Amino acid sequence: MRRHRNSCSQPASNAAWLAQWQTGLLTRRRFLLGLAGGTLLALFPFPAASAPNTAARWRIIDSVQQHLFPSEPDAPGAREIKALDYLKRIAADRTQDADKRDFILQGAGWLEDMSRRITRKSFLLLDAAQREQVLRRIEASEAGSNWLAQMLLYLIEALLADPVYGGNPQGIGWRWLAHTPGFPTPPPGKRYMELRR
Repeated sequence: MRRHRNSCSQPASNAAWLAQWQTGLLTRRRFLLGLAGGTLLALFPFPAASAPNTAARWRIIDSVQQHLFPSEPDAPGAREIKALDYLKRIAADRTQDADKRDFILQGAGWLEDMSRRITRKSFLLLDAAQREQVLRRIEASEAGSNWLAQMLLYLIEALLADPVYGGNPQGIGWRWLAHTPGFPTPPPGKRYMELRR
């Protein structure tokens, strides 16, 4: 997952456990069908009492972003590009697809559940190697792979978007990539989210 790490394979001894976990994992399709049918609570793959609240899910997402795009001495990471602020702004935008917004936070719940199953600890308490292990397990499922792909997409957007959208403060990502952005910066009333309303 991290930029400087090599891909690691899953041990064969975990194949049966992984297959069983994947079977029970809430897929995006099942999640959306559940929303339509009003049976959301029945779809969660973990007890409601252990489900992290919204604030905890955002902390988990922040940890994932920092793991996927870590800070380095000569390169900005998720923290410097304000990836979490950018993603929160996207999630708060009511013109965006509600299913996509919900999927962002739902994925953090899946990740926390997987972390507790594998390590018996919250994802927030794991070291880098343990986080990589949990993220690799999540990546092995279709829903988990889709969620991680979204996390990467929003990281790239936060790195490259105009700072008026909440990421890339003072063009830090542009400077790192030696990119000259288009001018002018979108003024109020002409910004993407405002035009969609």
